Parts: sequence; C-alpha cells; structure tokens
Amino acid sequence: MLFGKYAAKFYKKYWYLFLLGVITLLVVDYVQTLIPESLGQIVDIFQADEPAQESQIMPIVLRVIMVALGVAVGRVLWRITIFSASSRIEMGLREMMFLKSERLSQTYLHKNPVGNILNWFSTDIESVDEFLGWGTVMMVDAFFMSTIVIVKMFLVNWLLSTMILVPMLLIVLWGALVERIMSSRWEQRQKANDELYDFSQENITGLRVIKAFVKEVQQARAFAKVAWKNKEINVRFARLQVLFDIFIEVIIGAIMAMTLCLGGYLVYRSFHGNPLLGIDIKTGDLVSIVGYFATLIWPMMALGQVFAMHSRAKASLKRISAFLDAEEDIVDGPEAVTLENVQGEIEFRGLTFSYPEAKKPSLQDINLTIKAGETIGIVGKIGCGKSTMVALMARLYNIDKGTLFIDGVDIMDATLSSLRSSIAFVPQDNFLFSDEIRNNISFADAEASMDEIEKAAAFACVHDDIAGFPEGYKTVSGERGVTLSGGQKQRISIARAYMKNAPILVLDDSVSAVDVKTEETILRNIRQERKGKTTILIASRVSTVSSLDRIIVLKDGCLEAFDTPANLMKISPTYQKMVMLQELESEVS
Repeated sequence: MLFGKYAAKFYKKYWYLFLLGVITLLVVDYVQTLIPESLGQIVDIFQADEPAQESQIMPIVLRVIMVALGVAVGRVLWRITIFSASSRIEMGLREMMFLKSERLSQTYLHKNPVGNILNWFSTDIESVDEFLGWGTVMMVDAFFMSTIVIVKMFLVNWLLSTMILVPMLLIVLWGALVERIMSSRWEQRQKANDELYDFSQENITGLRVIKAFVKEVQQARAFAKVAWKNKEINVRFARLQVLFDIFIEVIIGAIMAMTLCLGGYLVYRSFHGNPLLGIDIKTGDLVSIVGYFATLIWPMMALGQVFAMHSRAKASLKRISAFLDAEEDIVDGPEAVTLENVQGEIEFRGLTFSYPEAKKPSLQDINLTIKAGETIGIVGKIGCGKSTMVALMARLYNIDKGTLFIDGVDIMDATLSSLRSSIAFVPQDNFLFSDEIRNNISFADAEASMDEIEKAAAFACVHDDIAGFPEGYKTVSGERGVTLSGGQKQRISIARAYMKNAPILVLDDSVSAVDVKTEETILRNIRQERKGKTTILIASRVSTVSSLDRIIVLKDGCLEAFDTPANLMKISPTYQKMVMLQELESEVS
C-alpha cells in the first residue's frame, strides 16, 4: 500500500471498488488452486489397478471447465473494479495538482521550472496509478494465493513442499534489499527526466530565437549532454531492474528442476516400497505439487515486481505530495472582505517591495493617489519598477499591509477573486492560448456574443486584421500566438482585457509594437470608451502618455514625479530627457 494523506483520501473515497475487486481476486485465486488438485486426481485414477471409468473422470473434467469459466469472469470483474479505482485516483490526483498549480504564486514558479512540474503531472502520477492498479493485484496474488498454494502443497506432502519453499525465501530477502536501492535510483531517474523535460520545453518555446541566431547545432549539442546523462541514469536503473528479474527467474527455474528431480526420486522410492522417512508420495501427488508450484510462479514473479513497483510509486508520491504541500503564500486572509462597486481609486502609502532573494528593493517608498476615472501613464528607464508596480495591484506578490489601497480598502484585506475581478490586465508578454481568436478575446466572458467580440476587436484596432484571415475569428492563434505578428498579439490582448469591462484597466507597454497611427486610435478609443473608469498605461514612448491626465515617473524604483505632462516638463529631469530624446529621434527620422 501507499501511505500518506493524499493516498488515504482516495482510499476512503473508492474503498468499495477496491474491496469488491480484492474480494473477487481472492475468490479467483482460491478457485485457481483447484486445478492442480483435479489434475492429480485424474493421474491417480489412470494409475489405479482398475481401469479408469468415464463416470470417475467426467465430474473432474466438468469441475475444471467450471473453474476456468469462473476464473475468466472473475478476472474481468476485478480488472473493472481495481483498475477503475486506480484510474479515478490518477484523475483525482492530476486534478488536485492542476488546481494547486493555479493557486501557487509566481515565487514558486521562479524556483521550479515548468518542465519539472510537467514531469510530475505525467510520469510520477502514472507510476502511482500503475502501483494502485497492477500493484494491488500483485500484492494480493503474492500473499494470498501464495498462502493458499503453500498450505495445499503441505497437505499433499510436507517434505517435498519444504524442500521447495526454503529457496523461495531468497526472493523475499532479495526484494527487501533491492527495494531501497530501486527507490533511490528511481528518484535519480525522475530528476534526470525533470532536466530533460525542462530543457526540451524551454528550447521548443524559444525555437524562433534559436533559428534566428542559427544556433541549432549548439543547442543540439547541449541537448545531447542532457539526453546522455538521462540515458546513463535510465540504463543503470534498467540494469538493476533486469538483474532483479533475472535473479528471480533463475531461482524459479532452479526450484522447478529440483522439484522434478526430488519429486521423481521420492515417487520412485515410494513405488518400490521404500519411502523416504516413511513418507509415501504417489505420482498424482507429484503432479499436484508441480501444478501448485506452476500456479505459484506468478505470485513469486509478482512479489519481485511489486517491490520495484512500490519503490517507484513511493518515490513518485513523495514528489507529488511535496508539490501539493507547497506553501500557498498568496491566499485570502481570515477576515478578507469582498470589493464591491469598485470606482477605481488607487493609493500607495510608502510602498516598498523586493523580489524574493533580490539584493535591493524594486520599489521604494512609493506615495501617490490615482483618482477614480483618471487615465494615468507610467514611464521610466528599463528596470525602474514599472511592471512591478502594476503587478502588485493584482497582488501577484504579497506586500506589507497598509501600503496599497483600492477604494480605501487594503488589498491585503480584500479577497483575491474580487480584487482581480476589478482589474483587467494586459501583460507585457501578451500571452495567447492556442485556441481560436474569438475564444482568446472572450476569455473573460465565455458567453459573449460575436457582436461583443467584434466590438472589442474594433476597440483594439484589430478587427480588420482578423477579418482578413481565411478563417476570420475562427483562426487558431497557435501556441502563445505564434501565428500572429507582435502587433496583432498586443491588440488581441487589449481586446481581451476590454471585454472584461473592469473598473481598472492596466496596459503594460501594450502598444509598443503598433504604428503611431494605430496607437493614436487605440488611445482615442480608451478616452471615449473608458470615460469615468481608471486606466493605467505603461509606455516606453513619451508620445503614448503625453495626452493622459497625469504621468508617474519612476527612477531606480523611486517615485521621481507624478503630475500632468505640462508640469513634468518643469519638475522631472527624467521626463524632460525622454521628451528631448524622442524629439531628436523624430528630427533624425
């Protein structure tokens, strides 16, 4: 069995399937042991002094046929129940892991590559499923069927049975020894698979960059090193597993040979009236014992395999449990309040924030208030904290209480659902799902009509582009929007955020890949369509924010100024320099 709170949870849920399956398996195991006994009886009938009669043989033959039919039906039934339970547990674990991944913060993803997590979702869960399914069958067969067969063997002839069973103890001792080694090797194998998954996922995602820099050979060599390490660890694991199986098969073959030799010798002595130790053994008894031993071969093999299977599943469940037990640092507080009728006022009160393991703060002592309904710009050099500032509004990271408020409510005291529902966010990387464009746009509202979707696309100046595609709004964007241009991805992301109709809209450098005319149209649409709602634009060009109500200027994580564009020309050196550089750029053009 696998132990732990997550395994126990599913045992409680599907106990009836396991119970029915195990009971059926026990019945099948017992019924199977009737066949060797019947074969021995038939041999004794034919060896008797009197000629064999049909009336003696037919009941035994019919019994064997009934046993065979019963075993066939029983095997179908325990497969349905036990494997159904293991598959449901696999599905349940995978669902738990997916929901857990949605609750984990960005901090966890910084420390654990996506490739590793994908390996936990696939190979590790499959190892657990394998043990709960076939492992359960093997354990029952290995212990229950073995017990029945051994008892019946001793009832036939204890001397020959003892000679057979003593070498079998080697299998148990060998299995106990190998299990620890196998568990350690399995963990090494899974870690190597993690590296391979992560390297492959990263390179496939960055394939455009690899091709652009003509680095296919370089990356192929790097992959070869990772794959070679993975191969070496997998080969060592396979060698150990094969060695284990060979050892068991050798013991089984040796025991079978010994059984035939010793059994034949004992029958010979009994036949000549000189039984060993006075123990008489007939030919039918030897046939029964050989049949019992043949029945015992599968449980012996299962015993060997279940040790290795258990070690793999145990190591995999350990990794899965570690993932499910990972700390969820961004959660609703015990007295969290729901934000209702959000107007869009945002206030920073001495906010200072540092990323995990960062040496210096990304934002330091930010004090400002954005009034409800304002259209605000954020500018500054790369790395000055612009994206961090807006990410904190959606509480993608935890911050100190009393430093950031929406409509006067501390975001650390608000429920995550209501907080994030009040903010529509256009991220800098413009992530799109591999789905139809219409589904990407209506992501916030799956019930949206095509008129609403087209209106959102028109707001983002991307309707004409989409209409020009052969499939129109049914065009599949490809993974991360790979089939679209940078500007198209940006505008579809804006349309998606617009569809949410949130009181606060944040655009993180979301018009950098469009031409000036399109940018002006989008900004005009924002002023018209979002009048009375708060909108925040992060921009790398001053022209993007020059017509907004007010502009936040950041420098090295600190607030340099927050005022109207006209006043910033008087009080902000950073803003003055950005304007001057843009004017020079225009003159050069």
